[in-house]
Amino acid sequence: MSGEGVGATTVALQSFLSSLTGLDDAGDEAEAIDRIAILEAIKSGCAAAQTVETMRLEELRREAESAAGVAVARQGRGLAAEVALARKASGSAGGRYLGFARAVMREMPHTRAAWATGVLTEWRATILVRETAHLTPHDRAEIDRRLCADVSALEGVGDRALDAEVKRLAYELDPQAVVDRHAQSAKDRRVSTRPAPDGMVRLSALLPLVSGISVYASLKRHADATVGADDRTHAQMMADALVERVTGAATVDALPVAVNVVMSDEVLTGNGSAAAHVTGYGPIPADTARDMVSTSLDADAATTLRRIYKSPTSGALVAMDSTARLFPTGLKHFLDLRDESCRIPYCDAPIAEYDHADPHSRGGDTSASNGGGMCLTHNRAKQNPGWRMTTADHTDTTRHTATVTTPTGHAHVSRAPAPPGHHDEPNSLIERHLRALLDAA
Repeated sequence: MSGEGVGATTVALQSFLSSLTGLDDAGDEAEAIDRIAILEAIKSGCAAAQTVETMRLEELRREAESAAGVAVARQGRGLAAEVALARKASGSAGGRYLGFARAVMREMPHTRAAWATGVLTEWRATILVRETAHLTPHDRAEIDRRLCADVSALEGVGDRALDAEVKRLAYELDPQAVVDRHAQSAKDRRVSTRPAPDGMVRLSALLPLVSGISVYASLKRHADATVGADDRTHAQMMADALVERVTGAATVDALPVAVNVVMSDEVLTGNGSAAAHVTGYGPIPADTARDMVSTSLDADAATTLRRIYKSPTSGALVAMDSTARLFPTGLKHFLDLRDESCRIPYCDAPIAEYDHADPHSRGGDTSASNGGGMCLTHNRAKQNPGWRMTTADHTDTTRHTATVTTPTGHAHVSRAPAPPGHHDEPNSLIERHLRALLDAA
């Protein structure tokens, strides 16, 4: 919380939260089920209340900026990032939260009421908002009335059934808007990856309906025709066919790609068991990392070794060898390795830009200490009035810390992740947080 006075309602909410950890044990199974249901309704009510507070925050911010003479087009900039920090979410999620709040509070009163009383979960309210976003306010309000004015109609309805019914009503009210939305959505096609358990990665593609079904059908047809030829399953054949058709390589080992693996020298030489780190993926077992290096060497792949130096006590990365001749390029690569992802707390987005904590325009130096990797959303947000970022880099005692302070005075601290093979001293969370705040002061 900020240093300003705390209202009675805020104190009451904190007291309620604290009381949940001291509940008496349920007397029997029926009471346990009742409590689970009530707590689920409370979760929904709390999420709905967050939406109310989000809109109040926007109202207060716009009033303050209007009084300060800020142009209407510039009012509220950075607000979504503040909401995200308060909700311990990424910057892009903050934008969705803000847009969601505007829709529910301004155009969907019945959804808001059903949500606030626990009849709708936050996800189901999200379905209603998402699937009516392309409609006029009048048609959106009509779907809101039809589906949520009588909350008894929502009992027993599953997520898919609700999603289908909203889409059906949207097409009934404005078929052209649905057609236009489908045409527009094709522009959002993309391919992405995210880590999966056990050394796997989840490759996803968002494609137009016909394209997506065609790709899947083609892979399935190939697997149907070849299953039984060896000991691979049908699913494995589809996966292998996808890799081969996209890359042109029959095996994964033959793929000409660059993979950055960070590991301790003990792990590389076979004397350590600490996890290594793959850029863009995360930690992997030591044996897996050594196998990746060995495989690349056996395949005569171009393999480059860079030495990264760390403080033996804090684990802070302090320097590295670089094959780049220009210092900025080497510094960017160092920040990639040190920060791994956006340095704003709770944001796991990939690093897209590199910026100064203390702005260069105010004399901030271009250095590892004053620099940090940022996602686009947060690097834009922190340029707005009222935002401040400070860093501390006491490499002997702690890893690089970054503290971002928002216009409301709330401070959020992040510390660079530990490099592979390093284990922190067993300091308490409070001790680490206090040290970070002192460093930022």
